[in-house]
Amino acid sequence: MIHDPPTAATPRVVLPVRSEDLMGGLPAGEAKRLERAHGNRDLMDLLDILGIAGPFRTTSPWELEDADGRHLIHAGGYAAVPFGEAYPPLRDTVVRHLTEGRHLGLPQQSLSDWRAAVESNLIALLAAVAPSHADSRVFFSNSGAEAVEAAIKFVKAYRPGGGRIINFGRGYHGKTAWALALTPNEEYQAPFRPLPGPVQTLPYGDLDAFDDALRQLGADTVAAVIVEPVQGEGGVLHPPPGFLAGLGERCKKHGIPVIADEIQTGLGRTGHWFASVADGLDPDVITLAKPLGGGLVPVGATIARAPIYHAMLPGTDSKRHSNTFGGGTLAMVVAQRSLELIVDDDLVAKARRDGEIGLARLRTMAERYPDYVAEVRGAGQLFAIQVRAVAPEKRLPVDPELVHLLGAALALRALHQHGVHGCYSLNAQRVVRLTPPLNLPEHLRDELFDRVEATAATHKQAWKLLGTLSPGRWLRLAKLAL
Repeated sequence: MIHDPPTAATPRVVLPVRSEDLMGGLPAGEAKRLERAHGNRDLMDLLDILGIAGPFRTTSPWELEDADGRHLIHAGGYAAVPFGEAYPPLRDTVVRHLTEGRHLGLPQQSLSDWRAAVESNLIALLAAVAPSHADSRVFFSNSGAEAVEAAIKFVKAYRPGGGRIINFGRGYHGKTAWALALTPNEEYQAPFRPLPGPVQTLPYGDLDAFDDALRQLGADTVAAVIVEPVQGEGGVLHPPPGFLAGLGERCKKHGIPVIADEIQTGLGRTGHWFASVADGLDPDVITLAKPLGGGLVPVGATIARAPIYHAMLPGTDSKRHSNTFGGGTLAMVVAQRSLELIVDDDLVAKARRDGEIGLARLRTMAERYPDYVAEVRGAGQLFAIQVRAVAPEKRLPVDPELVHLLGAALALRALHQHGVHGCYSLNAQRVVRLTPPLNLPEHLRDELFDRVEATAATHKQAWKLLGTLSPGRWLRLAKLAL
């Protein structure tokens, strides 16, 4: 039966905020009010207590200004801002596409010039360093987590008899279903069990433990191994020399596909196109994301060897995995231009040079202020600073993890106060990270590390970070924690 449409007129809705209101920025405090009312209130409150909530305004692609007018060098963005904010050569290409382009915006079931170009270019870049991938295929999505989800489906389709995935401690692969199952962090996993599986977590960098696991589990029960060539969210942790190559040899012997999670390390960040390949691994599947989006749009990609790809998407089942927005034209315009900028400006080599300079500066700082800095690590333009404990957690009647979280948060606040916009580490203790744009000008690179060292020189001992919060902020923090 077909019902007559309702006769009551649709109520007229007045949007409380218009685009015109946003172009020049909302009035002071208004973004905070709206975020607290309708968004992630507790996170915004935490950032506000720390004095790092913003909102931020860009003064150049590499420089920011916070709500108090403080000048900051942009070393945040979690490696997803390869050229800074709205980098003119990238922005201009997007503007030209939007004004002149005539391509279908979401070519889900048709050929696409832009998608074809990015597919071809990604394979060309990979095959240049890993020739066995000359005929590999690309699947596009919208994020690193989605790229991981696709990778797991690819390997499980390719190896249906083996249901188990092997991952490594301190790894971070995202927070969607399979990605979360592969991120061994109790804080993130506990509320959402049961998670997909089975998953076997092994010590990162331990080939003996891997050999023992294969003997106990049986290689035939393993669908794949997933590994980060450098654990970014884990605090920029490198595996021992020879680990990745040895892992690849063992997996090849048993026919087990290896997934290299290059979402944070790939496409230049570590001073290599692909950090896994540079360290001796020839992976079967590679996940990519962050730099492909150029800091403008979300782009994820999963590259798989042709037999693995075909096992997942064969013949009339070639739509068995799909993505509404993956490979959309605007995303591909940004990805294409991003790859061009990395190649044309030789940013891979620049990341390697600047990484060596930056890590040397951080090591000098660690030697000068050993009571503030516990350790520094780096991989190209991916840096980690681990601060000392701000309090003797064993003597306090609180969860030690809370003390570690507090130390990292206060260190991030201290960097902000000295004009550096940095990154919290989601899977590490007392670690803040710096992920500056790959094209950061040299004078800003030097100023960045001057400011980082000034942070350590101001405090000298990590416990002094506790004094950077006023009593009022401490009270707000206590209420939030409770």
